[in-house]
Amino acid sequence: MGFQIHYSRPQILFKIPPISHIPTKLFHHTTMSSISISSVVPEQTPKPNVYNVKFKTLDACKLGISRYPDFEYNAQGGKGSGVGKEMVGVDFNGETSVDFDVKTLYIPPLTSLTTKFLGLPLPPFLKIEIVPEIFRGIINIESGKVDLKFKAKFWFSVGSIYKAPPLLVETLLTSEDSKGSLRNGNGERLDEHGKCKLVGVATVEQIDDFLMNSFLDLPTECLAVLNATITFSKD
Repeated sequence: MGFQIHYSRPQILFKIPPISHIPTKLFHHTTMSSISISSVVPEQTPKPNVYNVKFKTLDACKLGISRYPDFEYNAQGGKGSGVGKEMVGVDFNGETSVDFDVKTLYIPPLTSLTTKFLGLPLPPFLKIEIVPEIFRGIINIESGKVDLKFKAKFWFSVGSIYKAPPLLVETLLTSEDSKGSLRNGNGERLDEHGKCKLVGVATVEQIDDFLMNSFLDLPTECLAVLNATITFSKD
């Protein structure tokens, strides 16, 4: 339906384009202005949980190297602390990234007080110190699975008479299975009290010491079996 307006004076005609030909830009601004501001503000992503993580070593541990029988090792008294950050995303389910501060990490040395070999205490003055350099990885709080990269130097000494260059040991301490060509071990996942058994097989390379290379038949494999507790808490 249309209508006409008659003027008594000469008309100035304006040609109004059909609606279908009006540029879409004229509608774009109106449409955007009608949208609620809250609908275009992105949702806040929940912050991941952050934990204080405590690590303690227990007794009934083992250390083995080459084809020698395992050392029986009481590591009770070892401890460390770190920070755990929950990993978020569709691919993660209870996994937490954990990084222990090696400055706070203490693992008791192997001495006649802590270690037995073939049922007998280590000889007096023989000492093996463990100096950690890296201890971090992933712990699944839901399933109890633990995978921690462990790197440390092992210092062998006999009193003040002899001190060998350090053996560098780098392995994955895991609550699962760890297998090498000479050694293997079976771990246990975290229980409701945070107790677990971590195992790791590592290759130990030769060092600049003929005596140690010959005695231990380096390069060779070593096995660590470590009973521990790992607990999580929030501030």
